[in-house]
Amino acid sequence: MRRITLLLSIILAALPMMVAAQYMLQVSGTVRDAQTHRPMPHVNVVAKGTNIATVTNDDGVFLLKMPEGNIRITFSHMGYESQSVVVRDGQTKPLDIRLKPTVIQLDEVIVWTEDPRELVRIAVSKISDNYSERPERYQTFYREMVQKRKRYISVAEGVVDMYKSAYGRNVYRDGVSIRKGRRIISSRQRDTLGVKVLGGPAFPVKLDVVKNLDFLLSKEELEGYRLTMGVPASVDGRIQYVVELSPLLFREYPLFYGKLYIDKQTLAFTQVELSLDMNDREKATSFMLKKKPSGLRFKPKELSCYIHYLTGSDGITRMSYIRNIFSFTCDWKRKLVATPFTATCEMVVTDHSADQAKPLKGNTTFSTRDAFYDKVDFFLDPAFWENYNIIPPTESLEDAIDKLVKRK
Repeated sequence: MRRITLLLSIILAALPMMVAAQYMLQVSGTVRDAQTHRPMPHVNVVAKGTNIATVTNDDGVFLLKMPEGNIRITFSHMGYESQSVVVRDGQTKPLDIRLKPTVIQLDEVIVWTEDPRELVRIAVSKISDNYSERPERYQTFYREMVQKRKRYISVAEGVVDMYKSAYGRNVYRDGVSIRKGRRIISSRQRDTLGVKVLGGPAFPVKLDVVKNLDFLLSKEELEGYRLTMGVPASVDGRIQYVVELSPLLFREYPLFYGKLYIDKQTLAFTQVELSLDMNDREKATSFMLKKKPSGLRFKPKELSCYIHYLTGSDGITRMSYIRNIFSFTCDWKRKLVATPFTATCEMVVTDHSADQAKPLKGNTTFSTRDAFYDKVDFFLDPAFWENYNIIPPTESLEDAIDKLVKRK
């Protein structure tokens, strides 16, 4: 049976020798916009004084497992005022967090009057000041989902360790290793399709554009883009310069449209939003598609990347969350109507440490050639995640998983 194998990579690194902390306190809740009351996805949720973190899901829901004791949790998101709440032992009631949109005062904004290309150049030169100069290991949670139209047909997720060498070095020694994972796929024959697209949990290593400068931020690569200053934003009460990107010069490969967010005080990159240029379908297909059956027609629709960085209490900025969305249509030559597919992949850093951080070795390591789906087992144990921090599934995903499990 041919199945969809998606390698959608986004992020991070940690060593398999890291063990799950024995978290005693579990805090859950929902984060909403204080004005519209709508749930807020991808909000950063951090236990202050620790390296423990997660993000909200698309329903605005979060679940954070922490050591026992009174702990302050901070919620932050670009364009909103951060909010902190002290959680005490024994608390079981879910939190209802309402974040207020940030109002930027005109006297707070200092407009960058020079070429935005110069701003990016200076920010790149300060990477060694703002990012870790020591090897580190990240513990992350990774999930990839495939939808046929609006119906989920495949879900795979796991705890992934990532090793990251110092930011002064290239990414070639960085890598990921699967600690534990699970998967489920639709048993319907018509849902199966032998397609392999760019991605997987190893892809975030390359997508860390601050470390992998050749992906976007090298001088040579930036020459292919038009850079303009956008409207400033704010996060955690700090002004962010916004530099907008658009393709300028011809390249043999597709370029991106996007935005770079740069902290006004430190000039650290705090967020990157990218969308692949789809004007040349042939280039986009070559970039996205790795393998397909003969006779299958593949048409790319979207490839978007969201990369967020957080600055810790130690003043070091680290990659914290990555999300990729791949949209495409597939149909066999004998069919008149193409079927739309959407593959979503996300990874969040839930813990990090510099202790005994060494390159990953052995058969548990994962490469961009491997399919995450083939490396993990089927959904079984309801207590599978134990004390690991994860991104809670949305209600729709949870329902879909239940249906897929029942069909097995």
